[in-house]
Amino acid sequence: MTTNPDIEVKNLDHLGLIAGTIDTIGFVEIINNLVGEQPGEIVSPGQGVKAMILNGLGLVSAPLYLFSRFFEKKPTSYLIGEGIEAKHLNDDRLGRILDKLYVTGLTSTFTAGALAAVKKFKISTKTCHLDSSSFSVHGEYQTQVLDNSETISQSDLEQIEKPNPISITYGYSRDHRPDLKQFIVDLICTHDGDVPLFFRVADGNESDSAIFGKILCQFKKQLNLDSLMVADSALYTAENLGLMTNLKWLSRVPAKIKQAKSLISRLRSEDFTASTIEGYSFSEQTSNYGGIEQRWLVVESEARQQSDIKRLDKKIQQAEKEASQKLRQLSTQEFACKPDAIAA
Repeated sequence: MTTNPDIEVKNLDHLGLIAGTIDTIGFVEIINNLVGEQPGEIVSPGQGVKAMILNGLGLVSAPLYLFSRFFEKKPTSYLIGEGIEAKHLNDDRLGRILDKLYVTGLTSTFTAGALAAVKKFKISTKTCHLDSSSFSVHGEYQTQVLDNSETISQSDLEQIEKPNPISITYGYSRDHRPDLKQFIVDLICTHDGDVPLFFRVADGNESDSAIFGKILCQFKKQLNLDSLMVADSALYTAENLGLMTNLKWLSRVPAKIKQAKSLISRLRSEDFTASTIEGYSFSEQTSNYGGIEQRWLVVESEARQQSDIKRLDKKIQQAEKEASQKLRQLSTQEFACKPDAIAA
């Protein structure tokens, strides 16, 4: 009579799907080719990054020295690679991998993996969107503070993805925490599924208008995609327009520009054409702002117009109320002569 061998059960949970997707893209091999492998390594750089992704999507939050504990009850040989155990995923090994990634360049490494995913899953890159976000941090950070609006020059175009320590410092806070230091993340995503193609971490006081044009040029150089690049009004500066002569782009013209103010003030209702979208109309104009010939669309919203009229009515009513109060106060005063009363 034979006995069944002991059976050890480990849960894959959702991590099996994530690991399978990583393998389908070939992300481990991409990292290894970019960073390089060393003889005798049990965990390759690509496998280490794969483990970090699984940990990051494992719905846990723990310090780096507890990283290996996350995999103690996971089938690491199936998820990460044959022969890999939880003890191999220690903070020393992960720290060395992170150092290598930093030297290699995080932006170029990320873009290489993203491009592989685009090709594998046939993701459309007809339109791409660029934006930035700030991430506030707690604690003391002693770093050199630079005014990036002046230090970033045309020569920096080739230096964007080279490893440089960022400044965690005060800047414009998108999450309304100006009391906290922060860093900036620039991201370019496709319109098809919001898949990120370009990722960059920057100083907390970096200006979008100073860097957006250079980012798009670097993106075009790396991926060579014929995409329509969409960004907010931070992109629209004369300097950026000069950089993007070989790009297709779409942005919002800031209303503070003198040419835009003049155009809006002189347009009449008959200059607008009804849109296929109910409640909207537009007027197509040409512009040569920044020495670049371009097309402007002035869009008028009926709902926004009604809202503006209501706000204006409230202001008028408030002004009438205040004027009436002042008139009543004035009517109770006595004046020595008619000219004094008129002056008052």
